[in-house]
Amino acid sequence: MLRPLLGKTEISLVLHTSDKLVARERAAALYARTGQLFRAGKMQNPSREDLLVLYSELIENYEIALKAQEESAKKVLEAERAQHLIEKADLVSRQSTFLNKVQPHMDSLLQALGQLKHTLDRRDVWNVAEKQGLQNQITTLSTLIQTSLHKGAENPEEQTPSPKQPRSMKLSAAAEKFVFSVSSKSAGTIKGTGKTVALFTEAFGDMPVHQVTGEVVGEFYDLLSGLPATHGKSKTTLPLRDAVREAEEHEVETVSGKTVKNHFSRMSAIWSELVRRDHAPKNPWANWSFDLTQKTNRRAWSEEELRTLLNSKWLGRVFPERTYRGIVRIALYTGMRLGEICNLRNEDIEIRNGIPCFQIRPHTVEIDGKIREWSPKTSAGTRIVPIHSKLLEKGIIEEFRNSGPYLFSELPISSAGVRGANFEMVFSKHKRRLNLPADVTFHSFRHLVSTVLRNQDSHIRELWIDDLLGHEATHKSQGTTQYTSAIDLQNLQRVVEAITYPDDIADW
Repeated sequence: MLRPLLGKTEISLVLHTSDKLVARERAAALYARTGQLFRAGKMQNPSREDLLVLYSELIENYEIALKAQEESAKKVLEAERAQHLIEKADLVSRQSTFLNKVQPHMDSLLQALGQLKHTLDRRDVWNVAEKQGLQNQITTLSTLIQTSLHKGAENPEEQTPSPKQPRSMKLSAAAEKFVFSVSSKSAGTIKGTGKTVALFTEAFGDMPVHQVTGEVVGEFYDLLSGLPATHGKSKTTLPLRDAVREAEEHEVETVSGKTVKNHFSRMSAIWSELVRRDHAPKNPWANWSFDLTQKTNRRAWSEEELRTLLNSKWLGRVFPERTYRGIVRIALYTGMRLGEICNLRNEDIEIRNGIPCFQIRPHTVEIDGKIREWSPKTSAGTRIVPIHSKLLEKGIIEEFRNSGPYLFSELPISSAGVRGANFEMVFSKHKRRLNLPADVTFHSFRHLVSTVLRNQDSHIRELWIDDLLGHEATHKSQGTTQYTSAIDLQNLQRVVEAITYPDDIADW
C-alpha cells in the first residue's frame, strides 16, 4: 500500500532527482566550454580548425543540456498527472464505497415513495389540489434520489465503472418491448395482453414495474374475480371498479377462474422477462391459485370465517375502527348493501309506529357547494328496514347520529361522489391479510343474512325476506306491492329479529 498522498514537489524530488542532477552537470559543462571558446579567441592567431572544434563541442553540449532539461520537465509533468490520477482514483473509490452503502436504503426509499404515490392515487381523503401537490413533492423527491444515485464524476471518461443501477420501466413500455413489438407473438397473445394491461392500467395507472408488489397484484386479483362475465362485451362498458361494484350489488355472474388465470399468465410472462433483465426483483404474478372448476361465486360467511374476521385487530387508517365496526354490525343484522349503509343519512333514521327504522331512498346532498345524488340500484331497493334490537343494544343510533348529513360522517367521499369505495378497498386488504378466501367479500354479509333467514323455522314468508333485502319478489305471482297492508312494519320487524348468531358473534 502507498503511504498518504505526497505533494507535487515531493513526488518530483523522489522520482526525478537524478534527472535534475544530470541537467545541472550538462549546464556546468556547457558553461566551461563557453569559457574555453572565449579564451581561445583571445589567443594570438588561433587556428580556424581549433575554433570550429570548440564551437561544435559548445553547440553539442548545449543541445544535450537543453534535451536534458526538456526530459526533466516532461518527467515532472508526468508525475503531476500521475498525482492527479491517484487523487481522482481515491475520490472515485470513496464515492463508490459510499454509494454501495446507501444504495439499498435509497432503493427502499424509492420503493416506499412509489407505493405511497400508488396509495395516494387510490385514496380520496384529500381534495384534488392537495393530492396534486403531494404527488408533485413525491415525484420531485424521487427524482432527486435517482439523480444522486446515478450522478457520475465531472469527467465521465476517467470515472471508474460502478455497478449498473436498475432502470425504472413502466408497464406500458414493458408490454411494448416484450409482447407488442415481438414478431413471434401471435395476434391472440398481443390482443389478450392488451386487454390485461388496459384493465390493470385503468385500476392502478401506468405504474413503474418495480412498484408492482404482491399487495397490488392481490388487489387486482380481487377486482378481476369480481368482474361481471359480460364486462367489455357491450357497446357501453362501465369503469372497472364501478363494474365490480355493480356486479356485487346486483349479484350477477362473475368471470371464471380460468379468465382470471389467463390475465395473470399474461402479466407473469412479461415479468419473467423483467426479472431476467434485472428490471424487477421478482415475479409477483407467479404461484397464485385459481378455481378452474367453476366461476367465482360469492357465498355466505361460515361461522369460523366470521370469527376470524371479527376477532382480528383492525389496522386500517383511512377511517377509525368504530366506523368499521358500525358498518359491519349493520351488515350483519340487516343484509343491506355496502352502498346503502355508507349513504345512510341521519334523517334516514326514523321511528314509525314505534319502531326505529332505516329508510333507504333516493336523495340529494349538498356538501361544500357540490350536489351529490344517490339512489338504490333497483326500484325494489327503495324500502324500509327495521333496526335490529342488537343494533339498538349496541347504541348504533347514539354513537353515530350527528349534526352532519351522513350517519357515518368519518367515511371519505371519492372525487366521483362515491361513498363506500374507500371502505371496500380497505376491507378487502384487511380480509386478505387474514388469509380469508377470495369468494367471501363484504357482499357475503348479504348472503349470510339471506341464508340465516331462509333456514329459520318461524313461518317467515319468502316475499318478506325479499322485501327486507330489496330483492325483486320471488313470489311475483302474488302481486305484492311494497308496504301495503299485506307487508306491514310488524312483519318486517319479525323478519329482522329472526337474524340471530351464536353469542360470541352476537356480542362482538
